[in-house]
Amino acid sequence: MSKSEAVERPVLDPGAGVPCCPPITAGELSRADAEKMAAMFKALSDPVRLRLFSKVASCEGGEACVCDISDVGVSQPTVSHHLKKLREAGLLTARRRGTWVYYRVAPSVVAAMSAMLDLRT
Repeated sequence: MSKSEAVERPVLDPGAGVPCCPPITAGELSRADAEKMAAMFKALSDPVRLRLFSKVASCEGGEACVCDISDVGVSQPTVSHHLKKLREAGLLTARRRGTWVYYRVAPSVVAAMSAMLDLRT
């Protein structure tokens, strides 16, 4: 893959716009739904990943260059590792522009996590 080629790796279908899992109060989760959601929550359970996710989410325009979010107290290779874990969990999407990679929060996935935790029935 060339360095100028765009890379986008959401795990869940971002076009679906429908939460993957019913609210937690709707009944027992299926094994598949539990595995999907656990992977997302596990990715966010690390303080460095949570900070990176927060930095991306709070950036103006909803997009952050890796060069702007790498100051979280760990080395650049460690930042890259954590960003990869967030992408693999489907929480972030990534697009390469020239030598830089830009990250966005995957809104449909965050909506799914929020809907699952909604205690209102």
